[in-house]
Amino acid sequence: MVFQQFNLVKRSSVLTNVLAGRLGYVSPAASLVHRFPAADRALAWKALDRVGLREQARKQARELSGGQQQRVGIARALVQQPRMILADEPVASLDPVLAHSILGYLERLNKEDHITVLCSLHYLDLVQKYATQVIGLRAGRLVWQGTGEDVRRMTDAEFKDVYGEDAVRTSAGLSVEE
Repeated sequence: MVFQQFNLVKRSSVLTNVLAGRLGYVSPAASLVHRFPAADRALAWKALDRVGLREQARKQARELSGGQQQRVGIARALVQQPRMILADEPVASLDPVLAHSILGYLERLNKEDHITVLCSLHYLDLVQKYATQVIGLRAGRLVWQGTGEDVRRMTDAEFKDVYGEDAVRTSAGLSVEE
């Protein structure tokens, strides 16, 4: 899982935060004293390499930018050797440049490592660029299904079915009339 709020232990090192993804695979006693098998440490270093943060491994998480912290969250998910990553609004608190960077990392994991990425996004421009399959939910019910390209071709009626009658499409994606 990759969270919107990063969920890192800010005073712990980046490496320790990544190794937290292996807590379910080691004994509780070993984890309390940060004793992880060499194989787990190798997975953590590989995950840090994958997200471009090897050189930050010894820093405390609080010293990193928001985009770097989210990459630590992705590395923490990677050490679990997932077949699927659930990403809950992973770019909601990031600026547009960082949002594209983070989604680019997730896209590469999908394409290169064949990891399914199920991502909750509200920004249609990001959905159009990165999504291969899209579902629209309203009040917990499926109201729309298609591809990123289909999102570009949505009719105003389909758009309002997903986002509500007060929703208006803009060049930036979505706004709600007051």
